[in-house]
Amino acid sequence: MMMDFIRNNKVVAGVLAFIRIYIGYAWLSAGLGKVTAGFDASGFIQGAIAGAGGDNPTVQAWWAAFLQKVALPGADVFSILVAWGEVLVGTALILGIFTNFAALMGITMNFAFLFSGTVSTNAQMVLLTFFLLVAGFNAGRYGLDRWVLPFLKAKTTRFTRKNKHHKEVAVA
Repeated sequence: MMMDFIRNNKVVAGVLAFIRIYIGYAWLSAGLGKVTAGFDASGFIQGAIAGAGGDNPTVQAWWAAFLQKVALPGADVFSILVAWGEVLVGTALILGIFTNFAALMGITMNFAFLFSGTVSTNAQMVLLTFFLLVAGFNAGRYGLDRWVLPFLKAKTTRFTRKNKHHKEVAVA
């Protein structure tokens, strides 16, 4: 009953639109700051690796190993991915286009930042993004998803039917 309410109620869709735009603005403003300032993730990554040591580590050893072996050597790529990922997630959430995918990518980045020992607003954003993910289509009802997703579904359905017919004919 509660899931039906969150996933289908139009008033909830309005509340979710507000949450979506709020989170989107946070991602977009953070990403634009990084893109325009020339973000370099290597300092952040090194700080997170350092947080795995000492008496009270803030970063788990397995995550620090990933950062040291994968992220730090690829810091240039991670810098671009983080900066532009934030811009794209923010833009998609504000516009309400591919909302669920954008929310999933956003929550993934939030967890990466939390794993790296940064709290800031990430925990709050994880909680709010969770509601967007649970709501499914309703989170993008008052956004571009309202038109884009049905259009794409119609296109893929026609494409699938067309290919299924051709495969059957080709086999016969």
